[in-house]
Amino acid sequence: MGARREQTSRESRELILAAAAELFAEKGYRQTTFADVAERSQISRGSIPWHFGSKEGLLVAVLEHSVEQLNDQMHEDAAGLDQLLDGAISYLRLPISKLFVTLLVEALEPDSPIHDRYVAIQDTLRERIRVWAERHPLPEGVTASALSVAIMGALIGIHQQWRLSPGKIDLDEAFAALRMLLAGALM
Repeated sequence: MGARREQTSRESRELILAAAAELFAEKGYRQTTFADVAERSQISRGSIPWHFGSKEGLLVAVLEHSVEQLNDQMHEDAAGLDQLLDGAISYLRLPISKLFVTLLVEALEPDSPIHDRYVAIQDTLRERIRVWAERHPLPEGVTASALSVAIMGALIGIHQQWRLSPGKIDLDEAFAALRMLLAGALM
């Protein structure tokens, strides 16, 4: 009986996480309520704080789950630029990646409950790219740290523009241009 209860609890937790991620991406963190999450997930409202403690706890869990998905896509042991960018681009195409665009504005607020977590996520991603860059010959005067900032900035910028104006931004063309620019600079 205990194993079935644990399975049900895990399933409920996953449904809540998925619903919250969708809602945070659609409406933002501050505009999303437990009632919204309960309705979308079809899980009782009282189960949400039981699983996550608070709305902030739910948000942190959603962000951590999203980062796990991103980490699955971006392999720091990628042999070359193509593998690194392919992983990042695959993630940015997922609907959940919209969450990072939606929450960026909220994370910029000094009193935001996600500010520090969002900073940590970006630090982690930059570090993954920096570690990758250190294994490759870089142009004179370019450090792996600076290159990681530039690559992250380009990926985030392209992603945000595409999410804002999907009909005006050709994602494949923009990523191809980034790939060519980086490949030319890293040869």
